[in-house]
Amino acid sequence: MAVIVQKYGGSSVANVERIKHVAKRIVKTKKAGHQLVVVVSALGDTTDELIELVYQITKTPSEREMDMLLSTGEQVSVAILAIAIQELGVKAMSFTGPQVGILTDKFHTKARILDINNKRIKEALREGNVVIVAGFQGKTKTEEITTLGRGGSDLTAVALAKSLKARYCEICTDVDGVLTADPRIVPEARLIEKISYDEILELASLGAKVMHSRSVEVGKKFNVPIYVRNSMRESKGTLITKETKKMEDIVVSGVALAEDEAKITIFNVPDRPGIAAKIFAKLAQANINVDMIIQNKTQTNITDISFTVFKSELTRSLPVVKKVAKEIGAKQILCDQNIAKVSVVGIGMRAHSGIAAKMFETLAKRKINIDMISTSEIKISCVVAGDKGKAALRAVHQAFGLSGKSLGKKRKK
Repeated sequence: MAVIVQKYGGSSVANVERIKHVAKRIVKTKKAGHQLVVVVSALGDTTDELIELVYQITKTPSEREMDMLLSTGEQVSVAILAIAIQELGVKAMSFTGPQVGILTDKFHTKARILDINNKRIKEALREGNVVIVAGFQGKTKTEEITTLGRGGSDLTAVALAKSLKARYCEICTDVDGVLTADPRIVPEARLIEKISYDEILELASLGAKVMHSRSVEVGKKFNVPIYVRNSMRESKGTLITKETKKMEDIVVSGVALAEDEAKITIFNVPDRPGIAAKIFAKLAQANINVDMIIQNKTQTNITDISFTVFKSELTRSLPVVKKVAKEIGAKQILCDQNIAKVSVVGIGMRAHSGIAAKMFETLAKRKINIDMISTSEIKISCVVAGDKGKAALRAVHQAFGLSGKSLGKKRKK
């Protein structure tokens, strides 16, 4: 029997009624003749509630202790779901990430998976069980509990699908699939029936909430077919797969908005070789992820460097930046948390010109000023004022004609 991996997010198991519904869905898949591995996130808003609880005590908690705390949420959900499946007359066993051999590096709160020893999962499957695995967590070689970062349950699911050579990985969520935009901001957003790994990777990294970017990287590297489907009703969903020639017919596949970043600017930086390397090496050593980077060179021998980081890492970033700024003789540092990043993505951009101009003109017509610009082969991102982000997203979504029928067929330009 083929192995299928399903992942259910917190909203899919937010209460008893939904847990029972998910259990019935799982049993239906099992009875269709599949071996089934199910990855589950913490119930509802459990993770957010635990974080809020800690922040009432301190704003700088130990990352090791945060992993110990946050990993408990998934342990609760896997046990409850296993019990719900057993109640329907089907064998099920729940496991934590460490129990099924998910080995990670030592970076607490955002660890990377190094290896998976799937022996215990295979034994449970041979015994006829539905295997329920806690997402988001693993262990180091020294038996320390780690977590994979927000959205890490997606990564657990895709990594297990690769390890078990599953037929596909199914990400079950509270929407019908990958949409052209966040429907809470753009109600007229439409379903994308098929999308490439590269496109969904860009969308995920740019703020789209459906998929975790690291999970897509694993899917692309090992060619794991990934379906994104609604857990609460039958839906065709979105297939994430390797790029095909037909996909180029759609110039822009989707738009995304990120409101979780802050901009740091270092002024009057000496303009000489090695200075930028020193700044970003220090940030890398602190395990801080940097997104957009812009350097403004003038006629003098000084320059300004701006870059963005996640707001959640700002309190760790600023001391590092202040220290390196002092070492290199920079004059001033400013931080702006009132920013938003709006992006358009599509592999069709490789073969079509004028996309950037159209985006800039669209924002200009709405009197939305652009602060920073970043591009790649298949995406364009603009940083704008935080209070203009949602309006910018709606504007570019409309400008690129994404409010029509479901994407997946060739659309008239």
